[in-house]
Amino acid sequence: METINIHEAKTHLSRLVEKAAKGEPFVIAKAGKPMVKVVPLDTPEAGQQKRLGFLLGQIKVPDDFDTMGAEEIETMFRGDS
Repeated sequence: METINIHEAKTHLSRLVEKAAKGEPFVIAKAGKPMVKVVPLDTPEAGQQKRLGFLLGQIKVPDDFDTMGAEEIETMFRGDS
């Protein structure tokens, strides 16, 4: 993780905030001593990461998913009974 001195952070605050918002956190130091860590607000707390693939193998999407109900939907849009 990048460490930035406080003077440089003040000078380049906008650029640094953009980097942090994109997921590149950094530390601001004063006289070489780390003071604060800048991270994006939407970063989940430790242990709260999303579990990708937790339903893997438990759900089956039909091959015709994209066209399911197309005739019924078309009928509703046309107003046919």
